[in-house]
Amino acid sequence: MLRSHRSSNIFKECSARAKFLESLRAKRGDMGSVKAIIGVLVFVGIIYAGYQVIPPELANYTFNDDLKDIAMMAGANPRTTDQDLLTEIMKKAQDRNIQLTPDEVTVQRIGTPGAPAVYVAADYVVPVKFPGYSFTLHFTPSSGNKGF
Repeated sequence: MLRSHRSSNIFKECSARAKFLESLRAKRGDMGSVKAIIGVLVFVGIIYAGYQVIPPELANYTFNDDLKDIAMMAGANPRTTDQDLLTEIMKKAQDRNIQLTPDEVTVQRIGTPGAPAVYVAADYVVPVKFPGYSFTLHFTPSSGNKGF
């Protein structure tokens, strides 16, 4: 079979275009793996951040429930002293791995003599450290509304 000059140019153009497309596909493959690596790193970073932030949040949530229970029980028992309440609050904080000092705890007796009530609150911070960045989470759990 005889080929014309024009048909040989078409074959050259097609092979050049095919080589060009093949080089683009190779570059896209490299970018796809880079995107996959970045995606995995972002996912690992989110998991690590959750591992650092979620435990203090959950501890605060349960400690807040503990404060409500302590205040309710102290309101029902007027013989409970403020020092007893402070001791119980510090014990609950220690059970929850919360670093709390007595200065960070507030105990107030409110209500009338016939209907005593107790308000308890805490104010503390938890440091959170990431590689190259750190911040503090500030928590203020309490037994509820001061006016009940």
